Amino acid sequence: MEFGICTLDEFDVKGKTVLFRADLNQPVDRETGKLKSTTRIEKTVPTLRELSDRGARLVVMAHQGSDIEYKNFYCTKPHAEVLSKLLGRPVKWIDDVCGPAAREAIRALKDGEILLLDNVRYVAEEQTLFEMKLQLTHEQQAKTLLVEKLAPLGDLYVCDAFAAAHRDQPSLCGFEQVLPSAMGRLFEKEYVVVSKLLEAPERPCVFVLGGAKISDAFLMMGTVLANGSADRILTGGLVANILLAAAGKEIGAGSLDFIEKQNYSEFIPKAREIYEKYGEKIVLPSDLAYVEDGVRKECRIGEVPSDITALDVGSETAKRYREIILSAKTVFVNGPAGVFEKPETELGTKEIWQALADTEAYTVVGGGDSITATNKYGLADKIGYICTGGGALIRFLTGEELPVVKALRFAAKKFGAEKK
Repeated sequence: MEFGICTLDEFDVKGKTVLFRADLNQPVDRETGKLKSTTRIEKTVPTLRELSDRGARLVVMAHQGSDIEYKNFYCTKPHAEVLSKLLGRPVKWIDDVCGPAAREAIRALKDGEILLLDNVRYVAEEQTLFEMKLQLTHEQQAKTLLVEKLAPLGDLYVCDAFAAAHRDQPSLCGFEQVLPSAMGRLFEKEYVVVSKLLEAPERPCVFVLGGAKISDAFLMMGTVLANGSADRILTGGLVANILLAAAGKEIGAGSLDFIEKQNYSEFIPKAREIYEKYGEKIVLPSDLAYVEDGVRKECRIGEVPSDITALDVGSETAKRYREIILSAKTVFVNGPAGVFEKPETELGTKEIWQALADTEAYTVVGGGDSITATNKYGLADKIGYICTGGGALIRFLTGEELPVVKALRFAAKKFGAEKK
C-alpha cells in the first residue's frame, strides 16, 4: 500500500471481474474517425496487459470529450481498435455504457478477456456540468445509475486515470464506496513521480497555461497564485483571450463571439477578479495573430482590428515567453498557445515548446493537447516529465487532495486489501 492506497500487488485478480477506469481521452479526427494521438492509451497498456495476463475479466470505462461537453463527445470504438493493436490481443467493444447490452457482455467475459464500454459521458451523471452543478458526495455518487448497474457485476475496481484524478464523477469516485479498490500501474507511477517532483520545485517556478480547457485553467490559477506555487503565469489560447477581455483589451469580435457561443463568458468576471489581485504575476500577450485569406497576420494589443478572431499569440509574445522560460528553474505547461494544428497559427506553441527543449529548467508537460504538441515537434526526449494529466497535475500542485485519491483512500480503509 502506498500513500494510503491499495496497489495491484495486494489482489489476486484471476477469474475476477475488474471494473477498470482508464483515461483514454485523445484528440479525434472527425473526418476519418481516427485518433490523432495514442499517448494516453499507450501509457495504460502495461496495466491492462498485466491484469489480462493475470486472468482478470476486464471491463474498461473511459470518457472521450472535454468540458465542451456533447459538442466534443465521440464514441470509444477507435480506442478499442488501438488497444487491440497495442496489446496484441482482441479488445471487445460495445456501444453501451451500463444498459442491458453492456451488462450481458460483462457477464459473458472469460478470464483474460477485455471489454471496452462506450463513452461514459453519454451517461448524464458523468458530464462535467452535472459534476459542477450538483456536487454530489462520493456516497451519493455510489447511488447513481452507472455505479448501481455495474458495481454488482464487479469484484474489484481499479483506477488508472491519474489524468482525470481531479474530476469528481461516479466512474472515478463512486465505485470505491462499494467495492475493494486499487490504483493501476500508471496511476501509481504518476502519483509517485509527481509527488516527489512537486514537494519543492526550484524557483522561479513558471506556469504556462493555454489551450481550450478554460475550467481547468481558471479553477487552478487563483489557487496556485494565492499559495505561491507559481511565481509567474504565461497565458495563451483561450485563457489569454479571456484574461485580455477581462482586462478591457480588444481581442476582436470573432474572439468574443467564440467565447460567447462556447458559454465561456461566465469566466470573464472570474478572470477579472484574478487579474486585479495577481496581475503582476500574470503575463498577457502583447500581440495576437489571426488569419486573413489564408495568411497569418499579427497585431499589437491596442491595435487589434475589431472583427478578427485571435488564434495564436504573436511573435513578440512568443519571444518574451521564451526568455522567461529560459530563466526559470521549473516550468509546468498545460495547454498550447494557439491553434497549433495549423501552420498559420502554430508559431506561439512551436516557440514555447522549443524553449522547453532549450531551457535548463526541469520541465513538466501535462494534458492531452500538450502531449500532442510535444509529439508533433518531436521533443518528448527533451522534456523532463510528460504527465498524462493536465488539470490533475495542476490541482496536485496546489496541495489539495484529489477527489480520486480521497476515494481510493476511503476504499483502502473500508475494504482493505486481499493479500495474495
